[in-house]
Amino acid sequence: MPLLSVPKEVAVGTAMLGVAFATGVLAGKRYPSLGFGTPSATIGKNSPLRQYILDHSLREHPILKKLRLLTADHPCGRMMVSCEQAQLMANLIKLIKAKKVIEVGVFTGYNALSMALVLPDSGRVIACDINDDYAKIGRPLWKEAGVEHKIDLRIKPAIQTLDELLAGGEAETFDFAFIDADKENYNEYYEKCLRLIKKGGIIAIDNVFWSGKVLKPRKGDLAAQSIHRLNEKLLRDARVNISMLPMGDGVTLAFKL
Repeated sequence: MPLLSVPKEVAVGTAMLGVAFATGVLAGKRYPSLGFGTPSATIGKNSPLRQYILDHSLREHPILKKLRLLTADHPCGRMMVSCEQAQLMANLIKLIKAKKVIEVGVFTGYNALSMALVLPDSGRVIACDINDDYAKIGRPLWKEAGVEHKIDLRIKPAIQTLDELLAGGEAETFDFAFIDADKENYNEYYEKCLRLIKKGGIIAIDNVFWSGKVLKPRKGDLAAQSIHRLNEKLLRDARVNISMLPMGDGVTLAFKL
């Protein structure tokens, strides 16, 4: 499809991300110690370079920070999306002037809150999860931030929620989707979200490196196999333009054509 058929904001955003990724790859070739271009490229959680990145780029809402610190103390805190990644998602949502968003996998609701904060007052996040206990951690902070009315939390299998949205005539009415749930169902989540997202919309898929296990998925590792298959599929999917970014555990952005 000609580039001109894609909304201006998406074309600009795609180009910017492409330049950023290319710069990272070239930097990795020139400065191997930075590790760009390999799964180990994801900068270590406690590395001085990552702290530098946060110190010089993170603009975190005070209530977002409060929820992040609460989540970090949780036994499963490592499941939370990285704060710099959540900020990128929020910036993309602002870039395309999104109003309707889908989140598959909510956990404590840090990313749902991050997205809701940048949506217009009439915007909404359809937040899909099967565990209400985690979401109870974030709910009071959604309210404190004044965005609780924007987050529609649906506690049931995400596939069921996505099917209900499609059956309700909401195909091609959403602007953005974020997928970060059980990896075995990633392909199904992607296909349903692709139907729900309008042309020019974006699907962000998290954990596409799966700690490097996608390089050689083990026979019994269904999660790594599922992610690897989707990564290969996305490379050849003519319905979208993509950028795979070495951020967090890897995130792929699919721009619907």
